[in-house]
Amino acid sequence: MLIQPYKHARLMAESESRVEMTAFSHSPADVVARRVLEDQDLYRSWTAEHGHLMRHVSTHPRLPEQVTALRSTAFALVHRRALFEYMRDRQLTGSKRRRLFALFYGYRDYTNALLTEHGRYVRCSSSYLCTQHLAEHLMHDAALGEPLQLYEQWYRDYFTNYCDGELANTEAEQLALAPITTLRPLLKHRLAEARQAILAMPQTSEREWREIEIRKPNGDTQRLRTIFGEE
Repeated sequence: MLIQPYKHARLMAESESRVEMTAFSHSPADVVARRVLEDQDLYRSWTAEHGHLMRHVSTHPRLPEQVTALRSTAFALVHRRALFEYMRDRQLTGSKRRRLFALFYGYRDYTNALLTEHGRYVRCSSSYLCTQHLAEHLMHDAALGEPLQLYEQWYRDYFTNYCDGELANTEAEQLALAPITTLRPLLKHRLAEARQAILAMPQTSEREWREIEIRKPNGDTQRLRTIFGEE
């Protein structure tokens, strides 16, 4: 396995190549990321932002440190995409959508806040796709495969719980959500543990990861435990 760290130029070249590949794929992730190719201003903004993210990775002098930095970058991108994904999944319109944006942006220009969040979502989705590509094809790190997908689902659960609770404005809505809202600290704690476990995972290729998983007991509960090292 390669032990030399990657230069910033290599990380950017691989990332830009991955974004260019979205023109030939119709997967949901590629369709979103493809939008940066269709708008020159958006592409320039993405290049600048992604360059900053990759600088955070390439500045480390050893490959294991770069692997950890790339994992941290992927976590941040999961978090940054959550607001737009929540709005889309809940199909929020009208006053509830405005209240959602007021929750995170304050009572400023709603239209500009909406445009800002959409642009951020597209750019972060493109970078998120690139981090997975870099992990698989350059760093051979399986942590940004299944483990990260599970973390992403858990973060979505937590973020949805938070937003649903904050947007409940009638007594009936608050009562209906009360049992779920009480789970919020537990969901937050689960996220923190999962993040720490993923950051601590040894660097393993996808093939090695699959071989390890095949030898482990089946069953969803057991599988979650083995991914994050729980007893």
